[in-house]
Amino acid sequence: MWDKEYDRQEYVYGKLPNDFLKSHYASIPKGKVLLLAEGEGRNAVFLAKLGYSVTAVDFSSVGLKKAEKLAKENKVEIETICANLDVFDLGEHKWDGIVSIYCHLPPSLRQNLYKRIERALKPSGVFLLEGYRPEQLAYKTGGPAHASMMSSKDSLVKELPKISFSYLESLDREVNEGINHHGMGAVIQAIGTLK
Repeated sequence: MWDKEYDRQEYVYGKLPNDFLKSHYASIPKGKVLLLAEGEGRNAVFLAKLGYSVTAVDFSSVGLKKAEKLAKENKVEIETICANLDVFDLGEHKWDGIVSIYCHLPPSLRQNLYKRIERALKPSGVFLLEGYRPEQLAYKTGGPAHASMMSSKDSLVKELPKISFSYLESLDREVNEGINHHGMGAVIQAIGTLK
C-alpha cells in the first residue's frame, strides 16, 4: 500500500519537517537518531541538516528512495533501512533519540515496538512523538481509519512505563503536511526520557 502511495513525483507529506519536531528538536541530544516509519524523509533530512546522525526506517522502499533523493538535494547523508517495524531490531542502548511522527500501528504491534524503544534508547536518550488521537476520526483529515491505532495520554503512559515524559499534550491543531494531512487534527504530542 505505501509503495503505491509514495509512487508519485510529489512528496505525499511534503518536504518540510513536522511542525512539532521543528519546534522541539533541541530536546534530542546531538548524536544518533532513529526515525520510525519515516517514509519520504522530510524529518530525517531536517535533523541531518542540523548535524544529527540519522537513520530512517520504513516498510516502503519507494518512500526511502525518495528520502535518499531529498537528502542528496539538501547535501546531507542519511542511512535508510527498509524493514517491518514488527521485526526490526532497534538494538540496545543505541540511540540518543527515537522519533515517531504519525507512526500509527495496531495495538499489539505498537506495544511490542514501545518495549523495544525503551531498550534501544541510551540512558539520556529522548523519545519524541506526534500522532493522532482517537478524536481524529471526527475530523477525517488524515490518519488511520481505526481508533485503536491512535494514542492518548493515558495509553502512552501505560505503554511506555520506563519513559518519563517532560512534555505530554493533547491538542487540536492545523496539520498541513502535504496532501495526506491537511486541516484540523486531533493530535497527541510527547517528549520523554528513559527513567
